[in-house]
Amino acid sequence: MSTLKVDTYLTRGGASEIAIDKLKGVTAAGSMLVVGEGGTNTTNLQQGLAKCWYNLDGTGTIALNNSFNVSGIVDTNVGDYVMSYTTNMANATSSVILGGASQSHVGSTASGTTSHAIRCRGNDDADLDLDPLFGEILGDLA
Repeated sequence: MSTLKVDTYLTRGGASEIAIDKLKGVTAAGSMLVVGEGGTNTTNLQQGLAKCWYNLDGTGTIALNNSFNVSGIVDTNVGDYVMSYTTNMANATSSVILGGASQSHVGSTASGTTSHAIRCRGNDDADLDLDPLFGEILGDLA
């Protein structure tokens, strides 16, 4: 095995950039540690990434405006949706972060490895469809 040690890498054009298709760490599950903002602590790159996110138009006919790792959404009732993942989560205890239009509150009513359920209500506690509705999921992929 060869070892390459350099202080600075420059392309032929002089730019300090490296184009890489895949990075893999040497620890369990290929995780990579990167130096955090303070310069003294490290953070796990995979753990710090959102594993799913979406921006949804929830009024009328629901539609995904933009998304990542979302295979589909089902409108189950006024203000109630089920968001399914393209790649499953490792467990049902992932962190689901939701938000939406003003004068409303949004919550996840059930979370699983393949999907999570969303309930939207106005400040009067009445069910309502939101535009926009957005969310992201943090946790481990299966």
